[in-house]
Amino acid sequence: MFHDLTQPDTRLEECEEIYQQAKAGFAVWRRLAFQERIGYLRTLRRLIVTNLDQLVGVICGDTGKVPVEAVTADLLTVVDFLKYVEKSGEKALKPRRVPTPLLLFGKKSYVEYRPRGVVLVISPWNYPFQLALIPMISALFAGNAVILKPSEVTPKVGRAIAKLCHLSGFPPGVVQVALGDGRLGAELVQQHPDYIFFTGSVRTGKLIQEEAAKRLIPTTLELGGKDPMIVCADANLKRAAKAAVWGGLTNSGQVCMAVERIYVEQTVYEQFTDLVVREVGKLKQGQDQDSDLGAMTSRQQVEIVRAQVEDALEQGAVLLAGKHPAEWDLSEGLFIPPMVLVNVTQKMRIMREETFGPVLPIIPCEDVEQAVQLANDSNFGLNASVWSRDLGKARAVARELVAGNTAINDVIVNVANPHLPFGGVKDSGLGRYHGAVGFQTFCHQVSVIVDKGRRTKEINWYPYQGKYRLFTRLIRLLYQTKS
Repeated sequence: MFHDLTQPDTRLEECEEIYQQAKAGFAVWRRLAFQERIGYLRTLRRLIVTNLDQLVGVICGDTGKVPVEAVTADLLTVVDFLKYVEKSGEKALKPRRVPTPLLLFGKKSYVEYRPRGVVLVISPWNYPFQLALIPMISALFAGNAVILKPSEVTPKVGRAIAKLCHLSGFPPGVVQVALGDGRLGAELVQQHPDYIFFTGSVRTGKLIQEEAAKRLIPTTLELGGKDPMIVCADANLKRAAKAAVWGGLTNSGQVCMAVERIYVEQTVYEQFTDLVVREVGKLKQGQDQDSDLGAMTSRQQVEIVRAQVEDALEQGAVLLAGKHPAEWDLSEGLFIPPMVLVNVTQKMRIMREETFGPVLPIIPCEDVEQAVQLANDSNFGLNASVWSRDLGKARAVARELVAGNTAINDVIVNVANPHLPFGGVKDSGLGRYHGAVGFQTFCHQVSVIVDKGRRTKEINWYPYQGKYRLFTRLIRLLYQTKS
């Protein structure tokens, strides 16, 4: 089914028509009951599962990742999220009754969630299936029409998503996939969508936010990370070392939640580092079903990693695993050997900028307090992890970290739980998705007050004659308390 992915790129002059079609689709889609929308999404889920192996091939071919990562991180997360929508989505968006104050006695108060309209989703290349479909599914379930602009770096995945949506039978205009580069994305923003959901770089996210601000378009920005891992002296070091290797090197490190900075208490630093080096040495690099580490997705990203590693080595960092960038052999694919760096400092680029590559820099710390201080010394705040056998201490340390998501004795997994809200702070982004808030993000929250309309008037309406003393006595009676 996915052997012929030849849908042409979208021309810039088509953008206005795409929006008109989306508005018409929205007018129909928003009126469907939740269970009717779920019917279309259930069809999408079944199509993904039926064509699992073909989709793995498309994803691996476009990204260079290994099959296990394509099936677990891109496909499993999406079908699991679809199941979550089917089971829990309606509850998140049902009208919610809230208390009504005494002054409004006799009325009932509700919060209702109404779709925004046309949502523009701009998705990245590192997880091109998951990071396109999950926000798209959330927006659709909430009643919006969606225009998806997937990354031009992984064009076949974008075309495969378009084909899946077509076969799912969504009404005309409800889901449209616009294929093209950054110029197309910019033009789609100019068309004034009702909401923008962007996943990608900090630089591009800020440009989108600037354009959105001119038009008062609300946004969610899922941006970069420089995620710290704090290893306490009492941690299960074997587990922590294995987690550091997987958390830092999965998808060749091209993960916004990847472990990119490791801070270890001095007393266990050497032991932990030796374990990490040993685990890295076991990895098999390639692209077959038994490979652990795949290729980088783009040469541009290879050069970013090269520049950061060379900068660190020039300033005295030492490679305990991997090769100097001058020795990388890219003749048979963008395969970068996984690297472990020590003797690094907090001021090096490798510790300040998002690397998005297979590099594990490790720094010893005098104590946990210093580790927390260094972990928070960053413009990013997406994900973090704390490692200790003492869960009380670990939770206390986690509370000190400035991050949108934290894990204790695990890495990355927050994003895999659809019940948890996900998003960053500082330069890592704005807003949240996943969980109930992930559906509500794509809605206007509307306050509704209902009165039966039987009384002729309200006590606070005109005329005011004689009411001043009544209200002041009421305030003193109700609110002038000692507690």
